[in-house]
This record gives sequence, structure tokens and C-alpha cells, in this order.
Amino acid sequence: MTCPGTPRIYLQLRSTLTLLAATAAFAAGAAQAQPAAVSDDVVRLGLILDMSGVYADVTGKGSATAAEMAIADFGGTVLGKKIDLMVVDHQNKADIAAAKAREWYDVQKVDAIMDVAGSAPALAVLEVAREKKKIVVFSGPGTERITNDLCSPYSVHYTYDTWSLANTTARATVEQGGKSWYFLTADYAFGHTLQASATDVVKANGGTVLGASRHPLGSSDFASYLLQAQASRAQIVGLANAGGDTVNAIKAASEFGLTKGGQKMAGLLLYINDIHAIGLEAAAGLTLTEAFYWDMNDQTRAWSQRYYDKLKKMPNMSQAGTYSSVMHYLKAVQAAGTDEPTAVMKQMKARPINDFFASNGRIREDGRMVHDMYLFEVKQPSESKRPWDYYKLVATLPGDQAFMPLSKSTCPLVKKQER
Repeated sequence: MTCPGTPRIYLQLRSTLTLLAATAAFAAGAAQAQPAAVSDDVVRLGLILDMSGVYADVTGKGSATAAEMAIADFGGTVLGKKIDLMVVDHQNKADIAAAKAREWYDVQKVDAIMDVAGSAPALAVLEVAREKKKIVVFSGPGTERITNDLCSPYSVHYTYDTWSLANTTARATVEQGGKSWYFLTADYAFGHTLQASATDVVKANGGTVLGASRHPLGSSDFASYLLQAQASRAQIVGLANAGGDTVNAIKAASEFGLTKGGQKMAGLLLYINDIHAIGLEAAAGLTLTEAFYWDMNDQTRAWSQRYYDKLKKMPNMSQAGTYSSVMHYLKAVQAAGTDEPTAVMKQMKARPINDFFASNGRIREDGRMVHDMYLFEVKQPSESKRPWDYYKLVATLPGDQAFMPLSKSTCPLVKKQER
């Protein structure tokens, strides 16, 4: 209320000042509501890998090099800010991996962890990322629990998983007549889930499982396990392990004459590094599933040659997946205009993935990156024309067939009507 004698010009001025103050307050509030463009003026990425153990050859320096290539190809900066990469060796210990993830998120201000080698360390880091509401992407570990019962709105399983490996390799093997199975299984989360997934596929397609032997991570002596496999008289010896364990098992099986006795081996997770270490004489005829092969097309060959020039060996699927996932993350940061996790993850799930690694790949609500998977057979020595020329393509499985359908998912993020 104003006095009758109050000048009109004063009333207009007071009204204008009030409007300006309200506008300023609204702008300040809006600014506070918007996330900072780039926290700490640096985008920090981390890799928690096996740099010296059983998975060093299939992740390790190769995955770190792939991430470095992606950062360099992106230009070294995003939103005008520097991109830093941090790498640590978890020594295949889940507690070390979890402690490092916590330190990185809390103290080092790492924005996203872009891979964790091994399923047990990966699951430990997954829980830290969930608690901190930070992004974590996996290309090295296999356990399907990452996008099933333990799924998180901040995690992505990028390259492969135990369900896709079992669904592709085991199904094709059973359909080709390999009805009875015996498993050599790594005694930890990855091996257990891989064996369980393969068992389901074998039985669903009319096969039987005659038994299994579990071995510790990093085994050097497979004699007793192979004797049990031979005694089972199973047609197929399924290898539910990875890295150095798979290499040692196949070499030992060759020495034991396992395949000469009529049994066949199916590698449920084999990398091209493993075939290189085993040699075609021992590995020829093996069937395996991969998400990537360097000699698929002009794009894969061009990128892989650049990688080879740095490390003098061809990349495997996890290393190629690391490059692709880092590029996809940085593109999402660019599109979101911030490194704030929720905004970035929204862009990661909204944007398709089209590069040398995947064609029309997409990240589902459960965090599974869906893309084609490939069934290969290892060439005979006489079929190989040059170094690293190891595979011949048997079949391509579209992503919607290769990975667990949402209707079977127990991920709480999946809408009920889609189950």
C-alpha cells in the first residue's frame, strides 16, 4: 500500500527494481541447478587392470594402449578441458580393486572407470560405483551379473558376457553333435557363471553334463583335471576359464593327447592372444566366440594395424572394446555439455554405437551394450597365410539373439512389462 502522495515515477522505479531482483535470483538459482560443465577442469578416466598376472596379456598394457589411442583420436580434450588417464594393477584381488576405485572417486576425482579386469574385482568396483553414483564401464570381465541381478544405473557391460559366450559357442557345438560335456572351470565368479550358462544351453538343446573340475586362478598343472575329463568320456571338454588358464589347459590337453582320443575342446572364452600363445598346431579346429576380430573388414584392419604398430601384436575384443567405450563416453560428455554422471549416462544410452567395433550397437536400460557376436573356428596351420591370420568366420549372431533378452532379466531397472 502506498500513500496518496507517492510520485508515480517512484512506483515505476520500485517495480522495475523488484523485477530485476527477481530475475537475478531466478538466474542464480538456475545456475546452481545446472551441473558444472567439467568438474575440477579435467576429465579423469581410470583403468583397473591385471598388468602382471594371468590376464595381463588379454587386458593389461594392451587395454591401456587402446584407451590412450581413443583419447588421442578424440583430440586430447573434451569441452575444452584436458583428458587424463590413470592405470593401476589390481593384482587380481577384489579388495585392492575396490580400495583403488574408492580412492579414485573420492580423492583423485576420477569421473569414470573404463574397465576392470576379472569378474571378482569388477563386481567389487561395481558396488563402489553404485554407492558413489559414478560411471563404470566393463570390457574385460565376463560375469553376466553385471547387467542382471547386480545391474546399476551407472554401469555398462560393453564387450561380451558369459551368457553370450555360452549361448553362441555351446549351442553351436551341441547342434553339431557334441551332446555330452565335461567342464574345466576357473574357481571364481566368472568361471562359475560361465559354466552355469553353458550348462543351461547344453541341456536346453538336448545335451548332458557329465561333471566338472574346478581349478584355482593361475593354475600351472592341469594333469589331474584332464585325467578326470578323459575318464568322463564326454564328447566335449568345455573350458570355463580365461587367459593364461585357458592357454595352459589347451597346451596340456595337446600333450595328453586328449583330442587324439576322440574328445573335442570348446573354448568358452578364448582371445586371439591365447591362440597366438598356444599355436595353430594345438589350437586348430577349436570353436570360439568373439565380439571382434582384427581381420573382419577394412575398418577393423586399419585400426588394428595402428594398434599393432604400437605393441607388435594384434588387439583382442576386450582391447578393441576399451577403445570404443572410451570414445563413446567422451562423445557423450561432449553431447551432454558436462561430465556429471547422470547426464553423461543418459547420452551414452541415447546414442548408437557405430565404429570399427560395433555396428548399430546400443546400451539397454540394464547397461548391456548389445551388438553382434561372431562364432569362429581356428584355422589349420596350412590355412593361415600370415601372422595373426587365425580365424575363419562360421556364423554371425545378431545382438538381439546373442545376449540375454530382457524378458529373462532380473535387473531391477528393467520395466516389468518388458520381462
